Amino acid sequence: MQEVYRSGFIAVVGRPNVGKSTLINALIGSHIAITSSRPETTRKAIRGVMTTDAAQIVLVDTPGIHRPRTLLGQRLNDIVDESLSDADAIAFLLPADQEIGPGDKRILSRLRSQFAVKLDDGGFKWKVPLIGIVTKIDELNRTELVDKLIAINEFADFTEIVPVSALQQDNLAEVRRVFIDAMPEGPKMYPDDQLTEESPEDDIAELIRGAFLEELDDELPHSLAVVVDAIEYPEDAPDSEDGETDSTVPGEPRPKAQVHVSVYVERDSQKPIIIGRKAEHLVRVKKKLRTPINRIVGCKANLDMHVKVAKGWQSDPKKLERLGF
Repeated sequence: MQEVYRSGFIAVVGRPNVGKSTLINALIGSHIAITSSRPETTRKAIRGVMTTDAAQIVLVDTPGIHRPRTLLGQRLNDIVDESLSDADAIAFLLPADQEIGPGDKRILSRLRSQFAVKLDDGGFKWKVPLIGIVTKIDELNRTELVDKLIAINEFADFTEIVPVSALQQDNLAEVRRVFIDAMPEGPKMYPDDQLTEESPEDDIAELIRGAFLEELDDELPHSLAVVVDAIEYPEDAPDSEDGETDSTVPGEPRPKAQVHVSVYVERDSQKPIIIGRKAEHLVRVKKKLRTPINRIVGCKANLDMHVKVAKGWQSDPKKLERLGF
């Protein structure tokens, strides 16, 4: 008898910087969501597709739920609401190396109001599975981990609790199994080799923002936004990014795709931080991303980046819309 195939959506939620993007990248086996130690790294609902022989699951990497200070912050919370409305299950991430705090309690309250029915005994019955994922377990010894798991079990009536270290690839198979078991019976939604729902423009914009996060670390203005304005493909696009010459005209360089990118900050004083002395930051980011961008575009590509100022964009509705929020 053939085993049922399962498919569906899992919303991955938690406070900022609890390891949502790192876990999704590890489960899918590819770097589809940018990771950083900075809060609010994820600004969109990135959808990664995890395909196995038994199931296909769309993992929705949501921005960290937080108390918004700007219109952008409110928009990020709205993105979380939208992602939750489509979810067949929810993975609530709690880091092993941090105490359960007000932010976690706020998220639990929000999830209960949307996905739980209160029982006569004061408990809750979930309408969809709520899976507690305890991340960063490599930071604790065995005794500390046991204590943490007990505290998390008392914190909420999770359908299941799974400890994991995405960085150390520890217990990922168990996370996959629990996720698959939580999915309804359903058909495959995407080809086996599709890893994300993101467009090439969105993929490239996130790569560039992630590269600047790494390059500048503490110097980077939080108000950085990246938009890919256009990708101009050569008329005779090559079949692969490998090789330097066009097979139809021996010896001539292959035409390159042109990727036009605008990098936005909020103040004039922030432009030199992004550009760097003698444009060193732009040069390093371009060099670092050459191969991944070629892969996304499907041929050799030239990255044309311009740093622009959009004053106060985080709190301006029209500018937010223009920047894709």
